[in-house]
Amino acid sequence: MEKCILIRYGEIFLKSGNRSFFEGLLKKNIKTALAGIKFSINSSQTRYYVGEYAENDEEEIINRLKKVFGIHSLSVCYKLKTDLEALRAAVCKVFNKEGKFRVTVNRADKRVQKSSMDIAKYLGAALLDVSGGGLKVDLFDFDYEINVDIRENGSTYLFYDKIPGAGGLPVGSSGKGLLLLSGGIDSPVAGYMALKRGMKISALHFHSFPYTSVRAKEKVTELAELLKSYTGDITLYFVTFTEIQQAIHEKCPNEYMITIMRRIMMRIAQKLSVAQKFDAVITGENLGQVASQTVESLKSTDSATDMLILRPLICFDKKEIIDTAKKIGTYDTSILPFEDCCTVFLPKNPSIRPKLKDVEAAEKALDIDLLIEQAINGIEVVSL
Repeated sequence: MEKCILIRYGEIFLKSGNRSFFEGLLKKNIKTALAGIKFSINSSQTRYYVGEYAENDEEEIINRLKKVFGIHSLSVCYKLKTDLEALRAAVCKVFNKEGKFRVTVNRADKRVQKSSMDIAKYLGAALLDVSGGGLKVDLFDFDYEINVDIRENGSTYLFYDKIPGAGGLPVGSSGKGLLLLSGGIDSPVAGYMALKRGMKISALHFHSFPYTSVRAKEKVTELAELLKSYTGDITLYFVTFTEIQQAIHEKCPNEYMITIMRRIMMRIAQKLSVAQKFDAVITGENLGQVASQTVESLKSTDSATDMLILRPLICFDKKEIIDTAKKIGTYDTSILPFEDCCTVFLPKNPSIRPKLKDVEAAEKALDIDLLIEQAINGIEVVSL
């Protein structure tokens, strides 16, 4: 017997004629995730197998694979040549527990004459024989499930547990997106959700030094680093927004400050997206959460750009967002007390139902093209 890690994919199975593209991309992403570790990878039908690794690397391999989108579940398993007598001996050797159990057999290799149920009975009887009364078969209320996967490649895989994977689609299968990464709780979760649907992301952050601190930029870099563990690499763009906010504060009505600010952000995101060939802009906006996220405000923001704007969290409950942030490890960084540019010059009574014609009229006081050009020319690029 030899140990290996069995990888199952989920949604890719439904891709029909395009499945080979998704399978190839998933395999590439697995190799990227395991960079620096010695291993081999093989496949059989809808399975991948990572093997020939050092025993002390096993936990690290599992932890990395759990973050690879497209993987439905993992199992640490024992691999042996398909032979019922050898399988019987292996099961009796590695399973040394007491309690209620069942044996589940998947017989993909139809050259094996016995049915799946007959093989399960055969193995279960063998375990009962060697258990000394410490085991009992229970098909429904069991403590342990012994899984036997007999594959078409002439190998059989024996395992007990299924470790949940990240699910979704392989990163890179759904184009490229530009995430507006603010530093709060929501936007990293939005980036995670876009990654889960197969979109490769880069991130754009607006800062307003000296009103926002260097530590605020470092916080955003830390969030991008955390997202990087799900995508392999990420490019982070920093745009200085200070002069734009000062101009809006000086020349535009207070109630439209946030709306105009968001519209200019979207225009800058579009300019960057065209230059870098991003397919969509991703935001952490959540319907009704703040003044800039009402239906009227969102419509006003959208009208400033021709880009596709993805809002993965638009109908999430705040608790759902926080729970996801905790799950993916971004929450503790997001709540660090270093404010982003959205808190600078914050009006007391922002308009929650801005009319587009009024917003456009207010914007005429600004030389928007010049402000955007200056911001774009000063972009700082960080590759993680």
